[in-house]
Amino acid sequence: MSILPNHYLYTDTHLWLWVDEEGYVTIGLTDFAQETLGDVIEVFLPEEGCEVTQASALMSLAAERNHFEVFAPFSGEVVEINEELLESPGLINYEPYDGGWLIKMAPSDKNELEEFLSDEEYARLIDYS
Repeated sequence: MSILPNHYLYTDTHLWLWVDEEGYVTIGLTDFAQETLGDVIEVFLPEEGCEVTQASALMSLAAERNHFEVFAPFSGEVVEINEELLESPGLINYEPYDGGWLIKMAPSDKNELEEFLSDEEYARLIDYS
């Protein structure tokens, strides 16, 4: 059974988003997604400081069952990457909502953050019971 924290926002592409008090957004892969992918064996993260537009290719993950392309859920600047994943990509499987976070971004348009799903909406999407 997947873990589904209620204080995050979610995308229909199985990312979670957490907006901190400074307005930065931490992005990670949901527990549902990591279970579907299987063991993550390698991550390809963007460079800090790069600007991305919504829906552009952002990063990718190689897993035992699939290769997962991650697209930017909103436009903005990558301000931090989780460098621990470069050495230990399995953190995504073991701690998807904690140590397995992917990147932190500064959104260019905070209105884009209103497009995401609540935990209840995401639960319906994945048929979580």
